[in-house]
Amino acid sequence: MDGNGRWARARGVPIAQGHREGGEAVQRCVRAAMEHGVDYLTLYAFSSENWRRSGEEISDLTGLMQFYLRHRFRELDEQGVRLRIIGDPERFGVSFCRELRRAEEKTRHNTRLTLALALSYGSRAEIAGSARQLAERVRAGTLEPHEIDEALFASALQTHDMPDPDLVMRTSGESRLSNFLLWQSAYAELVFLDVLWPDFGEKDFAEAMMRYMRRQRRFGGRPE
Repeated sequence: MDGNGRWARARGVPIAQGHREGGEAVQRCVRAAMEHGVDYLTLYAFSSENWRRSGEEISDLTGLMQFYLRHRFRELDEQGVRLRIIGDPERFGVSFCRELRRAEEKTRHNTRLTLALALSYGSRAEIAGSARQLAERVRAGTLEPHEIDEALFASALQTHDMPDPDLVMRTSGESRLSNFLLWQSAYAELVFLDVLWPDFGEKDFAEAMMRYMRRQRRFGGRPE
């Protein structure tokens, strides 16, 4: 979800307003996902690299996430949305992390859409964490090195209970993954949209879906 800052600078308004408008785009994206029958939607809300931003911007982002969790969560719950958190949310503090975990627990039986929020997330750190878990099992004598395969490695990732993404979309015209679901996106279709995230709407979601549907997924095999 890229372009909040550029959206704000182009209009001469505070970056915090760009983030607020980006929050409204999240609502539109979730709504569009449900309308299109999507089962899993993962939003890259805050990367591990975002901690390099100014303290003021981090505070604005954190406050916005807390606002939506407190004031929009009930609506998502009533719509049958299950919340999942990946990343390192503990870095946002005990209070906010506790709210996130309560929301996860409250919605764990919802089935209409699984909404995964990547918070303080970095895919390289996630992959390294998976390797450490398996290394600890080898050291403990409960796992042999030759038993480690792709499936076992994936089972140690934070997304172990979610399918790999079929489609990865990025807004604002940027054409890179930026440390997002690197292992899981090995065979995902990539769509890059020129729209800035605060302007993202249902039509943009539908366009990305149409691009995806026109592609032939072969997973390394020959076309039929």
